Amino acid sequence: MDEPVITHVDQGAEGEYQARVADNAAFGRLTYVRRGNVLTAEHTLVPTEIGGRGIAGKLVAALVADAQAHGWKIVPECSYVAAAFKRHPEWADLLA
Repeated sequence: MDEPVITHVDQGAEGEYQARVADNAAFGRLTYVRRGNVLTAEHTLVPTEIGGRGIAGKLVAALVADAQAHGWKIVPECSYVAAAFKRHPEWADLLA
């Protein structure tokens, strides 16, 4: 199984992380809204045809890595992102 390719689509006040896999046209998404240096993670969506590959977790990891690199804070409005923050207390300093 190929690793998904994660890309960040930044459109200023909003954006998303996309995960694509080589064997399928479907892609996973983690959407957010930006206000200053705070990103509100709104939704994490992974279509069933590419599910079971850990894609949602990799989308959250990309968001967290960028937040750490750029000094952003995160509001985990999305239930999946909120659950990931509970599993990773070391990310607590990123919470807005």
